[in-house]
Amino acid sequence: MSWRRRRSPFFRFFEEFEEMMRELDEMFSRSFEELEKEFPRNLIRERRTKDGVIREFGPIVYGYSITIGPDGRPRIREFGNVRPGGEAEIVEVSEAREPLVDVFEEDDKVKVVAEVPGVDKKDIKLNATEETLTISVDNPQRKYYKEIELPAKVDPKSAQASYKNGVLEVVLKKVGGKKAGGVEIKVE
Repeated sequence: MSWRRRRSPFFRFFEEFEEMMRELDEMFSRSFEELEKEFPRNLIRERRTKDGVIREFGPIVYGYSITIGPDGRPRIREFGNVRPGGEAEIVEVSEAREPLVDVFEEDDKVKVVAEVPGVDKKDIKLNATEETLTISVDNPQRKYYKEIELPAKVDPKSAQASYKNGVLEVVLKKVGGKKAGGVEIKVE
């Protein structure tokens, strides 16, 4: 009977492993609670099911596009609503996604093409200056925001915009000379 009272090293291994798993579970729970506090509220949704409440986070979008510029050099552009921070562990999440955007410079104009799916054209707000174009969408379903530095000075009053099948296209005529104030652009 004395052999039953002593615990074998094998049994102690499982006790220690179980304790380690409990600590790990507590650590993950605390980490998710902290993440939830910092997460933008409108990216958290709850829905009731027959099994209880399910909490969903997102959408979280991050990507990049690589194009070759007119000078032959690659241009890398990030898009999405997640930005890696300065430190490896810091991530900045914003409520608005940054759309994928391509900018084309032609002889007499600059063309900006942006992917902004899932919105109505009436929700798209555009603002142009001689040097920048700002795309903004803010509706209950989707939020987009991007400020684009244009490769050449343009006449903001010459801007023409169209939106079809989730693709926004803005064409601006190039100019030289003095700076103008911002101009709102109507999407057709």
